[in-house]
Amino acid sequence: MPKNSKVTQREHSSEHVTESVADLLALEEPVDYKQSVLNVAGEAGKQKAADEELDAEDRPAWNSKLQYILAQIGFSVGLGNIWRFPYLCQKNGGGAYLVPYLVLLIIIGIPLFFLELAVGQRIRRGSIGVWHYVCPRLGGIGFSSCIVCLFVGLYYNVIIGWSIFYFFKSFQYPLPWSECPVVRNGTVTVVEAECEKSSATTYFWYREALDISNSISESGGLNWKMTLCLLVAWSIVGMAVVKGIQSSGKVMYFSSLFPYVVLACFLVRGLLLRGAIDGILHMFTPKLDKMLDPQVWREAATQVFFALGLGFGGVIAFSSYNKQDNNCHFDAALVSFINFFTSVLATLVVFAVLGFKANIMNEKCVVENAEKILGYLNTDVLSRALIPPHVNFSHLTTKDYAEMYKVIKTVKEDHFSALGLDPCLLEDELDKSVQGTGLAFIAFTEAMTHFPASPFWSVMFFLMLINLGLGSMIGTMAGITTPIIDTFKVPKEMFTVGCCVFAFFVGLLFVQRSGNYFVTMFDDYSATLPLTVIVILENIAVAWIYGTKKFMQELTEMLGFRPYRFYFYMWKFVSPLCMAVLTTASIIQLGVTPPGYSAWIKEEAAERYLYFPNWAMAILITLIVVAVLPIPVVFVLRHFHLLSDGSNTLSVSYKKGRMMKDISNLEENDETRFILSKVPSEAPSPMPTHRSYLGPGSTSPMETSSNPNGRYGSGYLLASTPESEL
Repeated sequence: MPKNSKVTQREHSSEHVTESVADLLALEEPVDYKQSVLNVAGEAGKQKAADEELDAEDRPAWNSKLQYILAQIGFSVGLGNIWRFPYLCQKNGGGAYLVPYLVLLIIIGIPLFFLELAVGQRIRRGSIGVWHYVCPRLGGIGFSSCIVCLFVGLYYNVIIGWSIFYFFKSFQYPLPWSECPVVRNGTVTVVEAECEKSSATTYFWYREALDISNSISESGGLNWKMTLCLLVAWSIVGMAVVKGIQSSGKVMYFSSLFPYVVLACFLVRGLLLRGAIDGILHMFTPKLDKMLDPQVWREAATQVFFALGLGFGGVIAFSSYNKQDNNCHFDAALVSFINFFTSVLATLVVFAVLGFKANIMNEKCVVENAEKILGYLNTDVLSRALIPPHVNFSHLTTKDYAEMYKVIKTVKEDHFSALGLDPCLLEDELDKSVQGTGLAFIAFTEAMTHFPASPFWSVMFFLMLINLGLGSMIGTMAGITTPIIDTFKVPKEMFTVGCCVFAFFVGLLFVQRSGNYFVTMFDDYSATLPLTVIVILENIAVAWIYGTKKFMQELTEMLGFRPYRFYFYMWKFVSPLCMAVLTTASIIQLGVTPPGYSAWIKEEAAERYLYFPNWAMAILITLIVVAVLPIPVVFVLRHFHLLSDGSNTLSVSYKKGRMMKDISNLEENDETRFILSKVPSEAPSPMPTHRSYLGPGSTSPMETSSNPNGRYGSGYLLASTPESEL
């Protein structure tokens, strides 16, 4: 600095300093700021600022908007759209269920999805960095999201492993689950008893695929077939995500689009099947009385919540690789409605196929009961006068059987139950609700055995399940790797491979013979309650701590237009209230209904509902506690200043034509302020630097400016780039 400069003279003067930093800088000679660094607070602050700048410049970005949209669709559209939504639609009033679902999608789903997209795009960090930035005391939200992603990823990839097993088994004709196996007992060949008591597809699922034990307490050792499939599943996921979005983005072109091709093919084929229309009409016949049932609204809210992947961190991670001016409002609406459309499309496909299956099973029922009636006629238990004259047993229709059944029931009213005749009603078959693995691996596989060219359709179906699962797993892995890599600067490839290896070995818990029961435990309890807590705290952090008005102003500057006022009221009042009600209902449901699972009893060849033993209950409670524990821990540590929130040093760096700010080690009574004039910006930084957090009810000295143009209400008035504001 020149000896005759104003600042140098001030060092030797006893006058009281009244000029601001801006005044001092204005009197200095021009500085080549591209090659120099102005550092207030030492080398450590300068180094951190430079590191953040370099990190922001090196952050990967999506190759195209299409790639990003497909990634979000692949993450949000998963197995739940195929085997959960149709079941809920059937169970909760058919077409009437769509009304509460759409209402809750609009008042909960889209606003909260938009919120996660916006904070990820604005702050350009994973979930840990985002919530540390918004409210350091609630920084534990990001860690909880990572833990929930880990829990979900552990068992979700097991389902992909099951699909891989069925995929390879589909390359044979006839399909191996189309008939019961036979066993030789000396010179006599008999059908396997367990299969004869149940069905061929049920037997194949429980015995050939899972080789399941009778309860969760009976481990039974590893199922080596499923262990190998799990290894293949984690290898595929690892290769897809090892390079970050450079590798996963390319995978999404196939994994996100292929399921729609398969669903379209299945819909066309399904509509051509006999009885398909019966299934679709049954599906969408509205039961309006169900709309007044609070349980229907609770299940609709839960489905909306999980269908969009809220709280996992995957939405934030994918959005953080966007440009600052991307229209994330449009993205939120587009992805939400594509998700809803996919659910409805999958429902059409499922019930077209199940309608066909119901007709097949109903005809089988008619044939079996007609044989019983013929036996009773031949033994004079029933009189032939009871049989209508137009009935032909060699070509018996369901209508003829219904008429005959009604006559026999009326005449033999006192002894009818002893005859053991079934009514064989199509509605009864259609009312048999199936979901989850029961739909994919039992009901759907049984229906496909009656398709012409059944191996082809089976290969397509399970390849679709693999791709749906892969898309969701890529987003789940991003919810783990992106925030950890952003926060702790670990090597991307090494950390990703390490995660996959660790998850595989922990996942061996799910491929032992009792593994399916652990999948049920994790699926029902490890994520439901923790995720509702995470999302409600996300909403509160933005709307009530950070400030809805402030957030709306930032969105206006980021997007170039002001979002609808609708979002203000949803974020501020409606969504938090709805989420609080959902959280309370989930806790009540957990307390009222003792946790349990459906066990397959080999000797009975039937399912039986069992309660979890004490040790399993301890695991279940531990899963929930571990998932939410980082939130109160981080809050307490930062409240009592046991953990730094990075808000204590103030350093300013000139680099590439813009100012970067870093706050660390700043004393609470330090009133240093910077009022800087505009500096031209050559390229926008993708990462807004840290905002000082001084606790609830306090005001940062940097937020006292009344300048309305400051995105964060700071006293800086720089070029209108996102990185130039506090």
